[in-house]
Amino acid sequence: MHALLLAAIGLWCFLVALAGGLAGLVLGNIRLPALLFASSNPAAAGGANIAVSGLAAAAAALTHVRARRVDWRLVAWMAPPSVAGALAGGYAAGHIPADALRIVIGTALLAFGVDLLRPRPGEAPTPRDTKDVRAAVAASALIGVLGGLVGLILGSLRLPALIRWVGEEPARAIGTNLVVGVAVGAAGLVGHLPGGIDWTLLWVGAAGSIPGALLGSRLTGRLSVPALLRTVAAILLVAGTAAILQGVL
Repeated sequence: MHALLLAAIGLWCFLVALAGGLAGLVLGNIRLPALLFASSNPAAAGGANIAVSGLAAAAAALTHVRARRVDWRLVAWMAPPSVAGALAGGYAAGHIPADALRIVIGTALLAFGVDLLRPRPGEAPTPRDTKDVRAAVAASALIGVLGGLVGLILGSLRLPALIRWVGEEPARAIGTNLVVGVAVGAAGLVGHLPGGIDWTLLWVGAAGSIPGALLGSRLTGRLSVPALLRTVAAILLVAGTAAILQGVL
């Protein structure tokens, strides 16, 4: 593989991880097209993308853990159904057209982004003293299945669900989402091992993603809640558009 192409892949992974670490998203669906372009084996590129996503999530999560921006009770409730859903989705992936699912997921991302940007006089996503655990478990299982089907962690769906449905405050939702994403990424990597991994892309992607995720996560606490929500919404719109284009093209 050409060294210039690998350098470009590493830079792209750094920029994606920087944005992802800032907003608590892994953004694997934005990284994936670049890895697919660089690899001759789509399945191996998908495996590398999931592994890089897990590493980026782990790197970003470290900062949030130290800053106490993780709701460990929600992690305990969300991780098992997320992992189980991802494994089930991976098993069923061969029976459902992935492009159709990407379009559905992209549409959902756009809807979440517009929802966060839409002005509501006197109404905003307000953190709740008692989190809706049932909503957290149901959303985790459903998102895990969708992610397993298309080969993505889909933290970009889990994060707005944490804010809007579960009632978590944005900064803690970001940290919680990343920690759950680490578990989902590990499960996804295990599921892709039989089909092979593009190890060159994995290491190049990790080399770019880990410092980007660390830097982005350190900037999270410097944004006000409204600015953070606008940032999350903007990234969701970009991620949704990318997912739809992947399904259509």
